[in-house]
Amino acid sequence: MALDRQRMREIMILALWLAGGTGIGLIYFRMVRHSAALMLSGRRGGPSFGIGLVLLRMAGLGGALVTAAMQGAGPLLAASLGLLIGRRLVMRRAT
Repeated sequence: MALDRQRMREIMILALWLAGGTGIGLIYFRMVRHSAALMLSGRRGGPSFGIGLVLLRMAGLGGALVTAAMQGAGPLLAASLGLLIGRRLVMRRAT
């Protein structure tokens, strides 16, 4: 009985990392699109703001993946898979 509860807890943790990775992937790849548009815009301050967004999204993704890696291989793999799912969802909307 205790083993079943422990296993269910691990599955729930991995599911949360997968959902979190998907959310991070959605945000990250939408920001890629937005920062590229800013860098190519002719607006005053647009390119520097776009570069700032690049640094912000890279730091956020790095922090999330480091946090997942500190939890173990399972959460890191689940978060990375979620990141790929988020990328696919953003790319599907773009085409």
